[in-house]
Amino acid sequence: MNEALPAIGFQRQERVAFGFWVYLMTDLISFAALFAAFSVLRGSTFGGPDGADLFNLPFVFAETMLLLVSSFTCGLAVLAAEQNKQPRALIWLAVTFLLGGGFLALELNEFSRLVAEGNGPQRSAFLSAFFALVGTHGLHIAVGLLWMAVVALVIWRRGLSSKNFSNLLRLGLFWHFLDIVWIFIFTIVYLMGVL
Repeated sequence: MNEALPAIGFQRQERVAFGFWVYLMTDLISFAALFAAFSVLRGSTFGGPDGADLFNLPFVFAETMLLLVSSFTCGLAVLAAEQNKQPRALIWLAVTFLLGGGFLALELNEFSRLVAEGNGPQRSAFLSAFFALVGTHGLHIAVGLLWMAVVALVIWRRGLSSKNFSNLLRLGLFWHFLDIVWIFIFTIVYLMGVL
């Protein structure tokens, strides 16, 4: 991470950083549209179950804690990399990966339980909106886990160059973004759904 970037390399890194921020903003707009659709369709159960009938709040709280702790450990990985402590950064990335994988496993378990009980996305507009919103977040988590594995492998093989640190920093921002989105999902979908 101590290597200096030539002027052209620095300009490229700035363009990459700007492009990443543009991507995050477009992702934010996509999630806003999914939240809007869910809010409009929340009461469209077509005589079927609603959130109070379907959601297991302690189970979702466990999911939430896994994701919140994974966001913290991801931050620790970035801090370790900033201090040029490669082994520690890789350990924290591995912990983050395990916590994120646990979150995704619980989410898939919830989806499979709902579908097995006959409460899949085709049951009602409410469930279609639920699966679209929460499923999109889960897809982002899966992509984030894949990205995390690649970043960890590159750091393990090539060390903490400034480019690798920059990639880790963007991964951290993406992971924190998903954490913030999940807090809104937990509040709007689950907490308000059981009230």
